[in-house]
Amino acid sequence: MRALIIVDVQLDFCEGGSLAVAGGASVAERINAVTDRYDQVVATRDYHVDPGDHFSDKPDFGRSWPVHCVAGTAGAAFHPALDVAPIGAVFAKGAYAAAYSGFEGAEPGGAGLADWLRAREVTEVDVVGIATDYCVRATALDAARAGFATTVLTELTAGVASESTAAALDELRAAGVTVA
Repeated sequence: MRALIIVDVQLDFCEGGSLAVAGGASVAERINAVTDRYDQVVATRDYHVDPGDHFSDKPDFGRSWPVHCVAGTAGAAFHPALDVAPIGAVFAKGAYAAAYSGFEGAEPGGAGLADWLRAREVTEVDVVGIATDYCVRATALDAARAGFATTVLTELTAGVASESTAAALDELRAAGVTVA
């Protein structure tokens, strides 16, 4: 079985959001064209309640960031161009601490992403979303570590910066993740 993991396609990470990534809105729309190819479709989302020093008035944009994706705010919502109907489960991460990988999150029933996928006999995952060099990277690395055959579909991702995106893709390849 094969699953699509849609990473953090939220308003705050798209143009006009508090931590916008260029191309985020386009990624949101283009993902819709592939969801019907998968046995399972899931999504992750940053959903911060009080993530401590993850938020900063003077962010370093590596470990600390401006306020974004606060639980219950418009910025934490999925981008309206993303069709959420095919999504079978949403895994929220980062409530009280920084979290980059969707495998750090849980769905409302408490199941983690790896357990949820295994319960549905998923063995292969494709990872798409925002941002290639942060949460997509972390999610894909954790998927591979968890034993899933993992592919990142770069045409359906948006990265923060070209240098960090290139470095992330090299790291993914070195970890056995297919970059397509």
